[in-house]
Amino acid sequence: MENFKSGFISIVGRPNVGKSTLLNTILGKKISIVTNKAQTTRNKINGILTKDDFQAVFLDTPGIHTPKHELGKFMNKVALSSVKGVDVILFLAPADEVIGENDKFILKNLAKVEAPVFLVITKTDLVSKDQLDLKIRSWKQENFNFKEVILISNNNFDSISNLLSIIKNELPSTGIKYYPNDDITDQPERFLIREIIREELLLQTDKEVPFSIAILIDKLEEDKRIIRILATIYCERKSQKPIIIGNKGSRIKNIGIESRKKIEELFGKQVYLELFVKIKENWRSSPSLIKQLGYDKDTY
Repeated sequence: MENFKSGFISIVGRPNVGKSTLLNTILGKKISIVTNKAQTTRNKINGILTKDDFQAVFLDTPGIHTPKHELGKFMNKVALSSVKGVDVILFLAPADEVIGENDKFILKNLAKVEAPVFLVITKTDLVSKDQLDLKIRSWKQENFNFKEVILISNNNFDSISNLLSIIKNELPSTGIKYYPNDDITDQPERFLIREIIREELLLQTDKEVPFSIAILIDKLEEDKRIIRILATIYCERKSQKPIIIGNKGSRIKNIGIESRKKIEELFGKQVYLELFVKIKENWRSSPSLIKQLGYDKDTY
């Protein structure tokens, strides 16, 4: 394994620019939840791609934004810390949106790092060639020393293949394989299950409810055939509980059904899932509650 390459790649950007979608596309398997709502990802999630001659460990991070509470500060800290000690940084920006203040804030922080930074313009299939050329020129006017500008569309296999070739060329020849061949993430089962349930909540509720919920796995038992899970959904206000439960329990039932399907697909086992809904007022503004509810690097 003398010529084997391996290293770490941080994927950063403001909320909802396609970071999790890109990671799932690269891996060919869904480990990071995806919705059309901003700030879907709250923790750093490592995705592992292993080929015959290289291993790339991708760090999917929360969208960097202007925080309004302690949870937002935590998410920014997680994202900004992910660029330290990596070999490659992918800064994602959508082709169909203007350059905003959060983009400039991220670039200001990336100016301090040693790793090469690639500008990855996503969603290129949504704009014309002229619009895309204009977008590239706009980014070059920001006067940031990008190693290269890469254009991708998750619907275009060649663009993803080209991105991986560029990443591989940047990885050091370490001769080291950090993870076994079959691993696609280093996150524990509790984390992945919790994220799947939260994804269904994001998809089936609207307005402010998704951003004020958290999941705790109260019980997890597993044997060769079945995984048994008891989980609690925490919300911040009394008015949110009936929204999550739905008319005669219809919504919480659907959340449970769809979550169970996704968990079974991920783990390849039958799943028994029971969900409860409780209230923890203002948990996003309390550092101790944030840690209790799993948003801490040592607690899932």
